[in-house]
Amino acid sequence: MYRIILAFLVLLLGGALIIGGGWLGWLGGSWFFLILGLVVLASALLLLGHRPLALSVYAAAILLTLIWSLWEVGADWWALAPRGGLLFVLGVLLLLPPMVRSLDHADARPGYGPHSAALAASLVISALVGVYALFQNPHDVTGQFSSDRMNAEPAAQVAGEVPDEEWHAYGRTSAGQRYSPLAQITSDNLDEMEEVWRYRTGEIRDPEDDPVETTYEATPLIVDNRLYVCTPFGTVIALDPVSGEELWVFDPNLRKPPRETTQHMSCRGVSYYGGGAAAQNGAASTQDPQDPQERVRLSAESVTQDAAGVPQNVVTGQAERGEPNPNVVHQPAQPPVDMPAQCQRRLYYSTPDGRLISLSAETGEICPGFGGEDGTVNLWANMPNITPGSVYSTSPPVITDRLVIVGGAINDNVSTTSPSGAIRAFDLNTGELVWNFDAGNPEATQPISDGETYTANSPNSWSIASYDPDLRLVYLPMGVPSPDQYGANRTENQERFANTILALDADTGEIAWEFQGVHHDLWDYDMPAQPSLVDLTLNGQRVPALITPTKQGDIFVLNRETGEPVYAVEERPAPDGAVDGDWTAPTQPASAISFRPDPLEEKDMWGATLIDQMMCRISFNQLAYEGIYTPPSHDGTLVYPGNFGVFNWGSLAVDPHRQIAFAMPVYLAFTSEFEPRPDAFERVVSKEGDPVINENFGAPYAVKLGAFQSPIGLPCQQPPWGYIAGVDLATGETVYKHVNGTVRDLSPIPLPFEMGVPGIGGPIVTRGGVAFLSGTLDYYVRGYDLATGEERWKARLPAGGQATPATYQGEDGRQYVVVVAGGHGSTGTAAGDYIIAYALPQ
Repeated sequence: MYRIILAFLVLLLGGALIIGGGWLGWLGGSWFFLILGLVVLASALLLLGHRPLALSVYAAAILLTLIWSLWEVGADWWALAPRGGLLFVLGVLLLLPPMVRSLDHADARPGYGPHSAALAASLVISALVGVYALFQNPHDVTGQFSSDRMNAEPAAQVAGEVPDEEWHAYGRTSAGQRYSPLAQITSDNLDEMEEVWRYRTGEIRDPEDDPVETTYEATPLIVDNRLYVCTPFGTVIALDPVSGEELWVFDPNLRKPPRETTQHMSCRGVSYYGGGAAAQNGAASTQDPQDPQERVRLSAESVTQDAAGVPQNVVTGQAERGEPNPNVVHQPAQPPVDMPAQCQRRLYYSTPDGRLISLSAETGEICPGFGGEDGTVNLWANMPNITPGSVYSTSPPVITDRLVIVGGAINDNVSTTSPSGAIRAFDLNTGELVWNFDAGNPEATQPISDGETYTANSPNSWSIASYDPDLRLVYLPMGVPSPDQYGANRTENQERFANTILALDADTGEIAWEFQGVHHDLWDYDMPAQPSLVDLTLNGQRVPALITPTKQGDIFVLNRETGEPVYAVEERPAPDGAVDGDWTAPTQPASAISFRPDPLEEKDMWGATLIDQMMCRISFNQLAYEGIYTPPSHDGTLVYPGNFGVFNWGSLAVDPHRQIAFAMPVYLAFTSEFEPRPDAFERVVSKEGDPVINENFGAPYAVKLGAFQSPIGLPCQQPPWGYIAGVDLATGETVYKHVNGTVRDLSPIPLPFEMGVPGIGGPIVTRGGVAFLSGTLDYYVRGYDLATGEERWKARLPAGGQATPATYQGEDGRQYVVVVAGGHGSTGTAAGDYIIAYALPQ
């Protein structure tokens, strides 16, 4: 019976390889699977015939697979294991005594004979090769920054007025470097760090009620012995940074937008203003004190929708077909309101329901006068096509000495009549609109008139912006208008400003310069990350630089005064073949500093076994793919890097003195496929009651998007999927690149295999020569030696840590590292409500 069962398994494997291998070969792929299937099938038939020769034939299959695997991928354990693992396990079973005894009567020599020996030898050879490969690391780049570089003297910083022991903005300063001058924690004592305190906010996403992308991405601020942090639901909390004791909580009474039209519930952080001349102006021109939700008028007298589009509120049942979108919201001027003394130091942040709020940093109370008694500016004002959940700001605003500058996120791939991506600057004391930049009307920066609306569906800036207080320029990473994958009907201004770093005069909103990282984007390659502002020394000359990473893996280094490239940018040919009516840019920019992956090949396909790897190879050959920038198609396109990005909003960490950038590149392939729309209203790719995602109302196509996965849900591309890397900004060289992260929290069994996992979130670096990162999809916060990239410390998190840490020095003299662990809805990491601080033993 044992022989029959095992022969049946071998027969099943051979049959699957023959069928799948024939299909793969017919598609133009490798014929190896078909050949292997025939050999395995022969072994199965010999087993059924009681022939010991079956063992030698099976040994040949194992050795054939080993030779082929080494030819394809070399001594790479995680690439070899799925190719030979299933064959190896079945081979061991074939050598067990029950099988050998069942073959004895058909062999002149009872017991183990030459055929058994042949099989045993093949298994031993495979095992030896596997053990050797297990200790190789072909994907690592090993290097080290010199001691001279690591001991470089501190130099003047951009926006360097923040006290060393504090963290005043998302990137610590408005320069967005994510660098701290603290040096108590070093690479020598890093491994001694321990948890000091833990606080729980009490707010955890509900998978049944909240949008999928309810994500805890906040970086805390630490100012004047207070730690400030927000939650995805708009609550702001102040803690004692030494003890974790709660000092105050502000609850905005968030009215959750409808799940159907809401893609994101997130807060990446709050912004801090420390007082100054503008704060002494007690009288303010204020605005309507009512709740902004109550000011929305869903009347029929509204802006006229684009004829090709569809109102988003129709989708949620808030209006009937043919009815226009909600009316424009205005904020009429109100009598002045005196600002109390406790509001000289303030926090500013926005909520998912469209409010920009000003709070006292001392008490957490509303600061009246900023937009009215409620301390609120209505971000829906003058917006076209408002649907609750369709426009919001998930990133902290930029604070200058007189203004609060706010971008905003627009839902991806919902409608061609999305709200505007206008960027607005408000007086930080009164909330009065000072200027607006509308990419659809870029010259009109004077405050929009009452009764007018911004341009619908103009490019938006959803990520974090940076600010140079000396140049008085604000730098905004720009996204692409909806839909992301179809651009036939984009206007000249949509083409001009999408996917750019946009430098605006912070006082007037006028354009200083723009730099485009992608032409005619069809892949959702937004400029996703906060630019880092740093003065570089190149060839003995000071260069005022801006460093910005991209989803496609480029790191552009620009002169932040002019927008001109510091490191070379060349235009490279790109694939054509867009769907009818659309077009592709003939070339795309590429930076001299880049983490773009090599184009995928069939040999890069992966799976847990030979079978699902074969299925991934079949999928690979069925998809349109000519490398990066292959346009979307009707039959399916492989998008690599995927829209998750090599880099995303977590950006880089830049040491301005050592001129080192520390990064977390991620590599995941996605697929896209167009689905024709029968009309402008019907759902095509989403179900009633679910969030409206990828429908592209008003466009000719909806789009199916997803990760490129095997039939059992594993990535179809072989690991590693995530790294950490160190870049020498003085030369543009990548000094080291190390596989980073385990599959402990991604596999059904919690195995701590170091395979290099994806992540989202950002790193920080310190004067002590260490880097910290918590964004990987396994639940750890890690510390690294900045000189070598070596991991020196990690601590287990109770939930996903998809946020950027912060570090500070408490009043007790200790340096702390604080991280938020709340999970990320889109990545599937565990939800939580944790804020955790670590330090060296006291």
